[in-house]
Amino acid sequence: MSRPMVLGRPRERDERPVRGRDALSDEGIGWIGAHGGAGASTLTRLLGGVDIGCRWPDPAIGEPARVAVVGRTNSDGLRAVSRALNAMREGRHPAGMRLVGVVLIADAPGRLPAPLLGRIRLLRAIAPVHRVPWIPSYRIGVEPQRPPRQLARLAALADARPGRGAR
Repeated sequence: MSRPMVLGRPRERDERPVRGRDALSDEGIGWIGAHGGAGASTLTRLLGGVDIGCRWPDPAIGEPARVAVVGRTNSDGLRAVSRALNAMREGRHPAGMRLVGVVLIADAPGRLPAPLLGRIRLLRAIAPVHRVPWIPSYRIGVEPQRPPRQLARLAALADARPGRGAR
């Protein structure tokens, strides 16, 4: 079983350049991984935006105010997303941060078992949920000829085109 992730304050050290501002940016979207391997870096590569990692966006470096929490559709992934949403409910996030939705990326091909679908229904009662299906070609680093329609809908949220990585 994986260790529970606790979203807290942003890391003190970050490789991105400091912009000298103390507010989140109104530009772009940030992908917050609810757990390691959630798919935030893949969404950044495909749709642009900022891979924030497993933490809140940092106002000191002007990261995006608009964020999506990303997680896998397995039990641990859905629990991690729930913990992140609970942390938001408790106000443990930077001022001005706006959740635009939750992105759930399939952890395996096929249909989800009923208990996992029940957890997703609960998440939908809290925030907009966007599901990304299992895409076999991404496993080997190859772009599919036609991205799935769910990814195209997510691109509209991120204001990007699938497969283009536009920022």
